Amino acid sequence: MFYTYLLRSESHPTETYTGSTSDLRNRLSDHNSGRSSHTKNFMPWRLVFYAAFPGKLLAEKFERYLKSGSGRAFAKMHLL
Repeated sequence: MFYTYLLRSESHPTETYTGSTSDLRNRLSDHNSGRSSHTKNFMPWRLVFYAAFPGKLLAEKFERYLKSGSGRAFAKMHLL
């Protein structure tokens, strides 16, 4: 399984992060331990949404959509 996920910073609630991975627990741990350079300034992170996909390509396509303008609007309205 592959996952697309949304995180929200607990210390800076307006900050969110969208990503995809095959190991969601390990990836969340990476974000909260500072091993990810893109998210270390806004730790700690809370998982607010994830979707599971049977293939990596689908998870990455959904991640790209959520990072687009209409995808951010969708996430803000329905997921965050």
